[in-house]
Amino acid sequence: MKDQIPMSPPPFRPKQIYEQVADQIRVAIHAGTYAAGTRLPSERDLAQRLQVSRPAVREAIGALQNEGLVATRPGSGTYVAERPPETPATDAGPRPADLSPGSTLEVRLMLEPAIARMAARQGRRDALAESLLARMAAVKDIADPAQQAAWSECDRLFHRQLAVMTGNALIVRMADEVAASMNEPLWQRLRDDGIYDEQRIQLYVAEHRLIYEAIVSRDEDAAAFYVQGHLQRVRRDIQTRE
Repeated sequence: MKDQIPMSPPPFRPKQIYEQVADQIRVAIHAGTYAAGTRLPSERDLAQRLQVSRPAVREAIGALQNEGLVATRPGSGTYVAERPPETPATDAGPRPADLSPGSTLEVRLMLEPAIARMAARQGRRDALAESLLARMAAVKDIADPAQQAAWSECDRLFHRQLAVMTGNALIVRMADEVAASMNEPLWQRLRDDGIYDEQRIQLYVAEHRLIYEAIVSRDEDAAAFYVQGHLQRVRRDIQTRE
């Protein structure tokens, strides 16, 4: 009989804060502390009880929404699902956790103003960036799943295209990693919750247009300033709305 090769254990990965918060809420739901159909405490109350930040609680709630364990009703709060799903057991093991949107935004705030500066040094118009801007401007109803998906894709690819406009292959590779994080379900959940009406969509379109025009005008300071302001608005929108 041939010797069996021992399987290596999966690499250790410390859980992100939002995962730990989601675990505690999930356990409380399955234990009956929060019964089916009942309202969870507010984000502020949960943050105080668990001694974490409100953004971490918001990310945890978003993750539980994606699992179908809770549902948020605008103007009312977050409620436990009437029939909470059982945690599926699969041979492949649990799906890797999404990156924290807050952490993603921290990295973007470091990288993207510098990327905008580099692109502005080139100062060239870009047909794909302009097409993405036009497609974003055509989105009017973010509640329509098709338009929501179109917005998500165009927003993600527009920021990646700014890296392409630098002409630096390594910057593009880094932007690919950021774009991948913006394609994760948790990012999309919180971003879509933050962009909730036509006025907000058009504000984001205007901010993207300002970034692009500053780049093609070779105005490095303005390009970096507009990117930073836009990302700070995104962070407020996805981390503080209840």
